[in-house]
Amino acid sequence: MLHKVLEIRGLSASTYVLRLERNGFSFKPGQCVNIGLKDSGVNREYSTYSGIDEPHLEFLIKEVKGGTVSPGLRKVEPGTEVELHGPYGSFIIKPEQIETSSFVFIGTGTGIAPFHSFARSYPNLDYQIINGIRDINEQFDTQDYDPSRLTCCISREKSDGFNGRVTDYLKQTKIAKDKIYYLCGNQGMIYDVYDILRNAGVSGDQIFTEAFF
Repeated sequence: MLHKVLEIRGLSASTYVLRLERNGFSFKPGQCVNIGLKDSGVNREYSTYSGIDEPHLEFLIKEVKGGTVSPGLRKVEPGTEVELHGPYGSFIIKPEQIETSSFVFIGTGTGIAPFHSFARSYPNLDYQIINGIRDINEQFDTQDYDPSRLTCCISREKSDGFNGRVTDYLKQTKIAKDKIYYLCGNQGMIYDVYDILRNAGVSGDQIFTEAFF
């Protein structure tokens, strides 16, 4: 399916938001799609970043130097059509849990994308986000979250928040056994956090994962 580009919103030297026309596209928050330049025959998988009821689609994309898709998408002019296929994936919240359960979302880098979609889609959701980033300027769209629900773990710069990795933060924090955990980002983080949660007594069926790389 072809979708017109509405806007490319730069967030940092390496990260941007791609906004596309909705064009009747239906998805569940947390699902991903494949996006590519028109007629290129090459696409990449990105999680939805926008809310389920918003009139457009958004995707949080990290530009990969020398990459085939992400650098090209960043240069696309508004009005240009790109290819979109999907949605795919089961990294979603069960409808019956939206109003009844408490969630902890743990991500690194652009792994915050599906959590942004959750927060935009479900206003009454009981959640906390723990986001691992390298630099202060990677705190993207923080105005979209209740400040009391967002913890940024910054590993390379000193800040007023937590200085260190997500795993460092979790090791210093009491882990709640009754919450549902969603992990998204690089595989190394997911493996390490999964072990921390399991060792703290969290049941494996309360942990859901989505590896970006």
